[in-house]
Amino acid sequence: MSAEYFKYKDILFPSVVFSEESVSLAENDFPVLDDDVFNVTYPKSGTVWMIEILSLIRNNGDPTWSREVPNWNRVPWYECVGAKEAAAKCPSTRMFTSHLPRQLFAKSFFNTKAKVIYTIRNPKDVLVSMYHYAQIATYMKTPSNFAELLQDFFADRVPFGSWFDHVQGWMEMKDKSKFFFITYEEMLEDLRGCVVRISEFLGKELHEDAINAVVKNSSFETMKNNDMSNYSKVPKEIMNKTKGQFLRKGEGVS
Repeated sequence: MSAEYFKYKDILFPSVVFSEESVSLAENDFPVLDDDVFNVTYPKSGTVWMIEILSLIRNNGDPTWSREVPNWNRVPWYECVGAKEAAAKCPSTRMFTSHLPRQLFAKSFFNTKAKVIYTIRNPKDVLVSMYHYAQIATYMKTPSNFAELLQDFFADRVPFGSWFDHVQGWMEMKDKSKFFFITYEEMLEDLRGCVVRISEFLGKELHEDAINAVVKNSSFETMKNNDMSNYSKVPKEIMNKTKGQFLRKGEGVS
């Protein structure tokens, strides 16, 4: 599969799972409910890690759901092709994932009580992770070297646009009660404390055993060995796993 992108309002999107219609639907016509929760990130910033944490918090630390259902079905991307059908299958409270910058986010969200959890990662680490991911993601342009990716990154020639604009746009909501931001580095440093904070934001009371279970089952090693979390089930037409693994190290590298 060759790398094919399209532009929607000056932002690049991979055409393999997104379309102009699906992104427009996400922005203009997606029916956000008051109890919806959105896991929002710039790519390569801890997206699937947060999916795992949210999945486990929902189930009080019980990993059964996380072991039986792929992460992209547990907390689906709401701007993808087929998102409307995926949303219809979501249990209440619905949880969604998104890489959309704030200016393209669902307009209906801003008139509801729905919540956003926004994860930020050091951009140097984002770049390193993106470089390795581009080697296995067949739908992405594969840079010949890191310098080429760096040029594309600063020229906004990567999917979902500028990291700087993405972060700045979402952080304008930092004082809103419906918005919670956390860093990848905080999660590395104190996962348990982060799980407690996220649970409190969601209004979900977890006892000690449940908190410990969430932490244990959302660890990098557990996720790496879980076929429902490590993307090993993604079709080879989308991800060439002979060239590397989706979950590599799960750490900061800068």
